[in-house]
Amino acid sequence: MNKVVIDTNILFSFFWKKSITRDIILENIFELYTPEFAITEILKYKSEIIQKAKITITEFNNKLEELKTHLIIINRLKYLPKLKKIESLITDKNDADFIALAFVYNLPLWSNDKELEKQTIVTVLNTKEIYLIVYKK
Repeated sequence: MNKVVIDTNILFSFFWKKSITRDIILENIFELYTPEFAITEILKYKSEIIQKAKITITEFNNKLEELKTHLIIINRLKYLPKLKKIESLITDKNDADFIALAFVYNLPLWSNDKELEKQTIVTVLNTKEIYLIVYKK
C-alpha cells in the first residue's frame, strides 16, 4: 500500500460533496498519515468548512469521524526532534509539522500548496499526481 502524509488543506476537501480528494481517500489505496495538528486545524475552521461545503454541523461531525477512520494520526512527539530544525528552514511555520512528519517517516507529502512544492526537504505530490497514481489507466 502506498503511504503518504496528507496536509490540512487536502483534508478540508474531504468535506465537499463532489470532491476528487474525497473519492481518492475513500478508495483506501493510501495509508494516510497526518499530524494531530491537522485535526486541530480542521476544528479551528469548522464554521468556515460548514459554510463553504454547504453542510450541516451534524454532517460535518459525521464526515470528520469518517475521515478519521482513514487517517493514521501521529503525535507530535514522534517527529519533534526534527520539527525545530525544519521550522528554521521554512517560511510558513504551519507547514513544519507536515514536512517534519514526512521527513521522519520518509514519505511524500500530499499538498496543493505551491510554496510547499518549492522546499527541497521532502517530495510533494499534488492532487493531480495522486489521482494519476490511483487511477492510472
